[in-house]
Amino acid sequence: MFSKFRLRRFSALVYIEFVLVVAVLLCSSEGLNMEGQYLLQLKSDLHDEFNQLDSWNSSDETPCRWYGVSCTPDYYPVVQSLVLKSMNLSGSLSPSIGGLTHLAHLDLSFNGFFGSIPKEIGNCSLLDTLYLNNNQFSGEIPIELCYLYNLSVLNICNNKVSGSIPEELENLSSLLQFVAYSNNLTGPLPSSLGKLKRLTTFRAGQNSISGSIPADISECESLEVLGLAQNNLVGGIPNGLGMLVNLTELILWDNGLSGILPKELGNCTYLETVALYANSLVGEIPVEFGNLSFLKKLYLYRNGLNGTIPKEIGNLSLATEIDFSENWLTGEIPVEISKIKGLHLLYLFQNQLTGVIPNEFSSLRNLIKLDLSINNLTGPIPVGFQYLTQLSMLQLFNNSLSGSIPQNLGIFSRLWVVDLSENHFIGPIPRRLCLHSNLILLNLGSNMLTGNIPDGVTNCQSLVQLRLVGNSLTGSFPSDLCKLANLSTVELDQNKFSGLIPPGIGNCNTLQRLHLSENYFTSELPREIGFLTKLVTFNISSNALTGRIPPEIVNCKMLQRLDLSRNSFSDALPDELGALSQLELLKLSENKFSGNIPAALGNLYRLTELQMGANMFSGPIPPELGSLSGLQIALNLSYNNLSGTVPSQLGSLVLLEFLLLNNNHLTGEIPDSFGNLASLMGFNVSFNELFGPLPSIPLFENMEVSSFIGNPGICGEPLKTCNESPFPSSNPPTWQGSNASVGKIVAITAASIGGVSLILIVIIIYFMRRPVQILAPVLDKEQFDAVPDIYFSPKEGFTFQDLVEATNCFDESFVIGRGACGTVYRAVMLSGQVIAVKKLASNREGDNVDDSFRAEISTLGKVRHRNIVKLYEYAYTMKVTEKCDIYSYGVVLLELLTGRTPVQPLDQGEQYTEKAWGGLRPTWPLHGCSATVCPTCAQIKVAGGRQWKARGIFSSALQDCVLRYLNLSENALGEKGVRAFGALLKSQGNLEELYLENNDISGKLHKQFTS
Repeated sequence: MFSKFRLRRFSALVYIEFVLVVAVLLCSSEGLNMEGQYLLQLKSDLHDEFNQLDSWNSSDETPCRWYGVSCTPDYYPVVQSLVLKSMNLSGSLSPSIGGLTHLAHLDLSFNGFFGSIPKEIGNCSLLDTLYLNNNQFSGEIPIELCYLYNLSVLNICNNKVSGSIPEELENLSSLLQFVAYSNNLTGPLPSSLGKLKRLTTFRAGQNSISGSIPADISECESLEVLGLAQNNLVGGIPNGLGMLVNLTELILWDNGLSGILPKELGNCTYLETVALYANSLVGEIPVEFGNLSFLKKLYLYRNGLNGTIPKEIGNLSLATEIDFSENWLTGEIPVEISKIKGLHLLYLFQNQLTGVIPNEFSSLRNLIKLDLSINNLTGPIPVGFQYLTQLSMLQLFNNSLSGSIPQNLGIFSRLWVVDLSENHFIGPIPRRLCLHSNLILLNLGSNMLTGNIPDGVTNCQSLVQLRLVGNSLTGSFPSDLCKLANLSTVELDQNKFSGLIPPGIGNCNTLQRLHLSENYFTSELPREIGFLTKLVTFNISSNALTGRIPPEIVNCKMLQRLDLSRNSFSDALPDELGALSQLELLKLSENKFSGNIPAALGNLYRLTELQMGANMFSGPIPPELGSLSGLQIALNLSYNNLSGTVPSQLGSLVLLEFLLLNNNHLTGEIPDSFGNLASLMGFNVSFNELFGPLPSIPLFENMEVSSFIGNPGICGEPLKTCNESPFPSSNPPTWQGSNASVGKIVAITAASIGGVSLILIVIIIYFMRRPVQILAPVLDKEQFDAVPDIYFSPKEGFTFQDLVEATNCFDESFVIGRGACGTVYRAVMLSGQVIAVKKLASNREGDNVDDSFRAEISTLGKVRHRNIVKLYEYAYTMKVTEKCDIYSYGVVLLELLTGRTPVQPLDQGEQYTEKAWGGLRPTWPLHGCSATVCPTCAQIKVAGGRQWKARGIFSSALQDCVLRYLNLSENALGEKGVRAFGALLKSQGNLEELYLENNDISGKLHKQFTS
């Protein structure tokens, strides 16, 4: 190996001499020494936009006075240092660099160099430090670099270097720092890292390094920093790491590490940062962690840790940030944590903690952020919290806390975010929450609060979002809110507000989200609503509003979701509704609208749901509705006075899942074009005046009779055959006076009685069996009752055994992704159909497995969204540990949102390109999105730890295509479903993206994005 290397070096020197001769001839610079010629050759390959290298003059005798060049002070000086850092240079690095054989220090960092790292650098045998970081270098790490025996620093981070880290790295016995994070490195870590006895820093995070952490890394006795985050490492954390007594930073987050936390880490008493989050670690938190007396930051969140929080954590007297969230920790919160007086951040949310919030936490005077959400905590908020002067973020949502909110909260602290929703708090809202004008989010929803909204809240100039859903608050609409220049969201649903909606609402011109449903507002909707030009979602359903819809609403050009259902609006719909081109959801059901359905609604090509049931619309169904190609969730025109024929154009709605036309006066035949409605799950044309044969398509043959009842003229499967007659002859029976035979009379009488009986039986069966979601006037009024078990019959065409065979018994080679809830496999069925099969991870015991599984299946089964393909079924095998739900392929989108996804650094901007996941290209339709845009997650680095538990950030394209379109309601999903789906989507965005933008995740889900 060594002789081969010498041969390479000799060849390189010959090449360099040749280049030099050419350079001499071209430049005619006879006075410049050889090192100067090498540097001029280097310069000739570069683009120097700002002429930084103008001082590099070929007429000089030596390059020692050139910018960035340093020489030895000898009589015959040689170049010993070349520093071209941050000079906006670009181009390839010339192999002539290898001619600088006396070079000890080379720094080309923070430029635009591209291409391979020249192997000729290996000729610089005296090189001590090599900085090539923050460029665009690609290709593999040259093995020649591993023979620079004097090298102490090798920094190639933030490039595009690929391949594996060479095993020959072990030769660099003088190496102190190896820094290679943010590249495209693959393969395993070198097995002989332990030979680098002087190594203090090894950082190779944000690559695609695989395999396990080699055990002999514990022999790197000088190691202080070990950073391998955001790779594909698997296996356990070596116990031998506990031998690294000098270790100060252990950064292994976002890998596939498993097993328990080694208690031996407690021996690394100089540790200051431990970041092991976003792995698959299990077991308890070792009590030995309490020995880490210098520890400042401890991040163990998003693992599978269980057991109680050891009270020894209270010994971490220097800790500033502790995050154990998103695990399965149980028991009470240790009082001993209150001994950590310098604690700034404490995140324990989304565990199974019980008991009360310790009153002793009131002594944490330096506490800035406290998040104990999504647990089973009880009791009151400690009164002393109102005296925590540094507190800016207080999140306690989704617990069972009770009592009143401390009324002086906000007087002594500059509160920024307060989320106490989903508890059992009573009494009034504290009046001084925004005393210091710093509050941007106030969420007190789903409690039992009473009284009015205090002036201190309605006059809070910094407020961005106000969420008070589901309380017993009273009073009129708080017009003072319209004076808040930053306010984007007001949610006052499910309270007891009353009175008029004032014309002054037109001053709320910064509002993007206005929800006032389920209150007691009366009178007409003011025309000033048209001044809310930034409004994206407007829900005023379930009030007592009357009159016409003001045509000025057409000025709300950004409106995407409009819900006016369950009021007493009347008169005709304004044609102007058809000009709201961004509209995706339109609910007008259960009002008193009359007249024709405007044909202009056919212009709303973004609509995914149109609810117009239970009104007094008349006239024909506009054929233009067939142009709503994005309509997926429902088209509900039931319980009106519509007449005429059913337009064949409705057969173009190929994504539609529910089509409800029942209880009208429609005539004619059902169009054959309905055979195109392959996605249809619910169909109802009952109680109309339709006639003729049903189209001979499988869709109707397998449908319930109740979908067609009340149309005596309809025939064909599944109804009576079209040539069937209720009488034995084609002529109706007639009476022949007294000569009629007794037998004929008896037969006719019996037939009549039988016919009446048959009709009664059919009616009884109809009322017993009719699906609520099909015959209800409004589809969105469904109530999903809890059932003791969940079971979907196997999808026709394959069985669980077929899935086992298609995935080779769930072999690793079929894995296309892993998420927090399980592993997704690609399966090609015998029919050629490509599906994704998710095998739920069963790493928990007891009822938690069933509860989590049922909640996830129930949630996914009820999600209706154009970018999420519906869940068809799941298979439940005889083995408790083998539960899987079967997605059509596109639902892998959920895993893309929450699991291991392609990563694109933020500094590449928002030009997200589609990336194949596991070698596959997802095939869901993203309507209205660029074909080159794919949901990917980028990593966001937040100084000082994780703010808002948000490392994932969505591009604006992804927000448009996915998040703000989700149509989930608490009533539809239930408490477990909300929590399950919220966990899936949790942490996919930061506060600014998800609070200040318009991602319409309703109810409890929206709040879960922000923890």
